[in-house]
Amino acid sequence: MSPETVIYKLQRALEAQLANLTNVITTGVDSMENYKYIIGQINALESVRQEISNLLNDKEHNEGTVIDINTKQ
Repeated sequence: MSPETVIYKLQRALEAQLANLTNVITTGVDSMENYKYIIGQINALESVRQEISNLLNDKEHNEGTVIDINTKQ
């Protein structure tokens, strides 16, 4: 299995888990402790999803502002 396939499968699994947890939150939880635990899981999964997205887009290396301070006019 290629690394790209693994990453895309991981992204789909993250999306499914986030959807499941969001559904649990919207339908109601039995205690505030459980609510906080689920919110923590959602935050962690969102963080992982964002990091994967950043790695795939590679924006930091390709789309930066570069100023040449050694311009000769």
